[in-house]
Parts: sequence; C-alpha cells; structure tokens
Amino acid sequence: MPERPVKGKVAIIGAGDVGATTAYALMQSGSVSEIALIDIDHEKAEGEAMDLRHGAAFVKPVDIYAGDYEDAWDADIVVITAGASQKPGETRLELLERNVDIFEDMVPRITEGLNDNAILLVVTNPVDILSYVTWKVSDLPWQRVIGTGTVLDTSRFRNVLSKNCNVDARNIHAYVIGEHGDSEVLVWSATHMAGVPFDDYCPVCEEDCDLQNRELIAEEVRGAAYEIIDRKGATYYAIALAATDIIESVVRNENSILTVSTLMDGQHGVEDVYLSTPTVLNRGGVRRIVDLDLSDSEREQFVESAKVLRSELDKLDI
Repeated sequence: MPERPVKGKVAIIGAGDVGATTAYALMQSGSVSEIALIDIDHEKAEGEAMDLRHGAAFVKPVDIYAGDYEDAWDADIVVITAGASQKPGETRLELLERNVDIFEDMVPRITEGLNDNAILLVVTNPVDILSYVTWKVSDLPWQRVIGTGTVLDTSRFRNVLSKNCNVDARNIHAYVIGEHGDSEVLVWSATHMAGVPFDDYCPVCEEDCDLQNRELIAEEVRGAAYEIIDRKGATYYAIALAATDIIESVVRNENSILTVSTLMDGQHGVEDVYLSTPTVLNRGGVRRIVDLDLSDSEREQFVESAKVLRSELDKLDI
C-alpha cells in the first residue's frame, strides 16, 4: 500500500493556552499531517500532545508529539506562541520588554537548522513588534516572517456587524488594519455586505440598530480582548482559529487574502515597521501586499498607528 502523502508539518513553540488550542484547531482542520509541540516545560507539552492524540479516532490522521527545537527545523511552518502573557488591564505594548528578551534567545534556536522554505508565524503579543524582532533576529526574508496581525480583529469586526445587521459574517467583507492593538484602524470605506458598500446597505437595512455610531463599534472591536481577559484571564479560542486559517493558506498554497502583520515598504508612506494590511499568502509566505484605497482619515490613522509602533521599536537595541 502506498504511503499517505505528507500534507505538511507544523511546529508550535509554546504549549500554553494559545499553543495547545492552535494544535487542537489544526488537528480538527485536517490540513496538516504532523504537529510538533515544543515548550520549555517539556512535560506540559507531552501532556498536551497525549491528550490530543487520544482523539485520533475522531479526526483525519495526524502525528502529534512533544519535541525540541530540532523538531522545528524541518517544519513547513513554525508557529511562535511562547512568551509572557497579557495581564488584566495590561496593554499589548506593555508586554514589549518582557517578551523581546525571550525572542532574542528563542528565535536563533528555531532558525539554527531551519529548512530554506519554512515560514515563521508569530502569534505572541505585541505581535507587530515581535514579528519585526523575529525578522531582524532570524535573518530570514521578510516574506517568510509574518504575524497573525489583525486577522482576529477583522473577524471581530465582522462579528459585530453580523450581530447588528443580522447577516452571516461570512457574507461581510470588512478589514481591520494597522496595529493589532489600540491604534488599529477599521476600514469602513472597504466594508461591503454581499458586495454592497456599507454606506449603501445601512440606510435600507431593516434592522433597528445604532450602526451609524461607528466609534461605538470601533470601541467594541478594539476592547474585545480586554473584556475577555477581565472575565476569563486570557484569549485563545479565536486566535487559534485565526492562526489555523493562516497556516492553511500557506500549506495549501491558497493565495488567500488575510490581514497578517508584515513589513511595510512604502505603503501609504509607511516603511520599516510591521503592520497589518490585506496580504496575499501562499506557500512562499507573502506573495504581495494589497494596496487598499483608503479614505484620507483612514490613511492618517494608519500612519499614526505606524508611529505608535515605530516609537516602541526605536527603544529596542536590535
């Protein structure tokens, strides 16, 4: 009997809530054939891998095991979820100093024997800055180092619109760009409901809602993580699904357009900083960045978001 074709290998660095949940989401998706869980607490990684393997009868074949950094070297995608977690009331940018030191030690261990086509996907917050740090420390082409960026924020935006408009979120096209954090930008000018521009759809919508107050919606989207952290201490389900969506786009060579965090090279006048904007992803990582036609206000907000991150990057010795 011929061997089962290999779909792809993913190594997840960090077996905490986000890492383990991402492994679970990947396992459920059936999109990869091998998942290595790597954590400084090897017993924790082993426990998570064992728990996941016990569900083998309910999913497509996948090899899940606890490993070491060497097990990441032949992976197609290395997902970095390790690092200090966000505390209640703490902003993502306040995580900066605690996580940069971790990354400067960890990333060289990952890339020491990494295969020439591997993609690094950063999930740890503050994701934009740590994606930039990972790119600098790794010496990899920027196209192969991406962050989850505002993929989750974009989903949150669509969820809020879905609730208010009583429309399936899958039929809403809307994007959040910029920082994955307090300065993120909701792109109302590119928001469509089944192809109908939002400004045209809203006046004829039969739902009685307050969607005209866009700032309230923006506050709900931006504040979502804080609300969850206050209630349960951490967020991990939705970000795991977001990471899985990104991984599938790469492994399946889909050329999907996702708002990942990637290096800006003059987009809207922004350079040398990682920010989110719609990006075409495939097996090689970033194929190209989509140049959104932003309104003047949105462009100004995007530039301001870049300045927020640039000011933090300037404090680092990298």
